[in-house]
Amino acid sequence: MLGKIRELKKGEVGELVKSRIREFENVPPKDWFSELCFCILTANSSAQIGIKAQKAIGDGFLTMDKDNLARLLRRLGHPYYERRAEYIVEARKYSNIYEIVSQFRDEKHAREWLARNVKGVGYKEASHFLRNVGYKNVAIIDRHILRVMVKYGLIEKAPKSLTKKKYLELEGILERVAKDAELTLAELDLYLWYMETGKVLK
Repeated sequence: MLGKIRELKKGEVGELVKSRIREFENVPPKDWFSELCFCILTANSSAQIGIKAQKAIGDGFLTMDKDNLARLLRRLGHPYYERRAEYIVEARKYSNIYEIVSQFRDEKHAREWLARNVKGVGYKEASHFLRNVGYKNVAIIDRHILRVMVKYGLIEKAPKSLTKKKYLELEGILERVAKDAELTLAELDLYLWYMETGKVLK
């Protein structure tokens, strides 16, 4: 695995990863709520649907009523349009998410708060959100990452469900890989995603 990552770092993928990380670091505070909604939408769906919805809805994340939001999500092909519309409307009480997250001394404490307080957000979604707004030291453990971990012998098999304890255990494994590869967890995630999907998405 390390050999493959080092090879990718030297080429076009390495440049793409650096560019994506710069994008994350430069997300303006006014767009943080949109990123939170994007991460709510990708749960049990896909990054592609989340990206499509984010472009189509725009400020509607803050303004559309639940029924119209659900209808639009349905048209965009989201499988859980009603539940996700409900989560987004409920998340509006945290529309000042930039100020909330900035109060925490590190992203792991911020992740804990997000997973406890934002409906529809667990450790994976909270980590995804934090990475997408420029934080670098949390792992996004989804089915793609688990497949890569199995493929390269980091774990024997993918767990059926991810408890907090299991999530943190797997994150610890990825932290060691990131250290050996001289990467942050945010960078490592993009390389692993590329190794599984051939894409460097957010």
